[in-house]
Amino acid sequence: MPSTTLNKRLLSIDALRGFDMLFISGGGTFLILLHGKTGVSFIDAIATQLQHVPWHGFVFYDFIFPLFLFISGVSLSFSLTKGKSMGLSNPDLIKKVFIRMIILIVLGIIYKNVPIKFFEPSEIRLGSVLGRIGIACFFAAILFLKYSWRTRLYIIGGILLSYYAALFLIPVPGFGAGVLTMEGNLVGWFDRAFMPGRLLEGIYDELALLTQIPALCITVFGSIAGDFLIRDISENKKTISLVIIGLLAVAIGLLWNLHFPINKKLWSSSFIMLTSGLGFLILALFYWVIDVKGYQKWTFFFKVIGMNSLTVYFVYHLVNFRQISRKLFSGIYAPIPEQWHEVVEALGAWTLVWLFLYFLYKKKIFVKI
Repeated sequence: MPSTTLNKRLLSIDALRGFDMLFISGGGTFLILLHGKTGVSFIDAIATQLQHVPWHGFVFYDFIFPLFLFISGVSLSFSLTKGKSMGLSNPDLIKKVFIRMIILIVLGIIYKNVPIKFFEPSEIRLGSVLGRIGIACFFAAILFLKYSWRTRLYIIGGILLSYYAALFLIPVPGFGAGVLTMEGNLVGWFDRAFMPGRLLEGIYDELALLTQIPALCITVFGSIAGDFLIRDISENKKTISLVIIGLLAVAIGLLWNLHFPINKKLWSSSFIMLTSGLGFLILALFYWVIDVKGYQKWTFFFKVIGMNSLTVYFVYHLVNFRQISRKLFSGIYAPIPEQWHEVVEALGAWTLVWLFLYFLYKKKIFVKI
C-alpha cells in the first residue's frame, strides 16, 4: 500500500541524481587534473578512481552510469505508482514509457554521432547511454506493473544466471566457450555479427545489443528500491531494508567475482550485483540523512544539477565550456604556475555549467521526457 511518500518529492533522489551527474558535467575532469599536482595522497587516490579500468576490475567511475540506471528505476516506481493513482491504466503507462524510450534512443544516436554521417550508415554508432536508459526503463516498467518486487528479484536472478551461463557455455567461433577477453567473448562476437552501424572500439561496444540484457537488471533493482520507499512502513524500516538488500547484493557480487570477474564493459553479472548493491546503500545514506534526519541545506548544489540531468548531459557535450572558461579566466590565472592552468580552467568550466543550471532552476525550466 503506497504511503504518503508518494505525495511528496523526495529530495534525496534529486540530490543523489545531481551527485551522480556532477561527475559527468565536469567534476570528474577537474579532480583528475589535480592528480600529481597537490602532493596530497588522498587527492591522488580520488583521481585514480575517476578513470575507467580497461577491462576486468572496478573503480568508482565505473559506478557512475549504473548509479544513474538505478536512480532511473527508483524514479520510475514513483511515476508509475502516481500514474496508477490518477486512474491511468497499465497500457496507458506502458505507452508513455515506450514513447519515452523511442525519444531517448533517437536522442542518444544524435548525441553519439554529431555531426551525423547520414550517407555513411556503417559509421553511425547506434548504442548510447540515453538509449540504454530508455530501453532499461521500458522493460523495468513492464515488470513493475505486472509483478511484485519478490517476483522481479527472481526474474533478475534468472537473467543474470542465464547471462553467466551463456558467456561460459556458448562457444565463440575461433575462440571457444568461456573466453572473457575483449576479442574472444560472446558479447563482442554477438554484437559484431548482429549490431548494425559502428561499434565504439571496432570489435566491441559495451552499449551495443547483448549487454543491454544484464544492464536493465540495475533499473529493475532501482524499481524495487522505489517499492520500499513508497511502502507504508516506517522510515527506519525503509532505510534498514535498503541497507540489508544492498549489503547482500554487494556480497553476492564480490563472491561471483571469484569466477565471473567484475567488468563494466561486459556488464558481467558480478558487476550488476555489485553496482546495484552500492546503489541501494548510497540511496539509503542519502534518504536517511536528507529525508529522514532533515539535513537538507547542503543538498542545494546537487539538487540544481539533478533537476536538469538531461539538460546537463546534452549541454556539456555540445557546448565547449572549457574554451569559454579559457577566454573568460585565462587573464586571471595567467600568473600562477602553468601546470595549474588546466586545473583552474576545468574548475571555471565546471562553475559555468552549474551557473547555467542554476539559471534554469531559478526560471523553473526543467527539461524532462
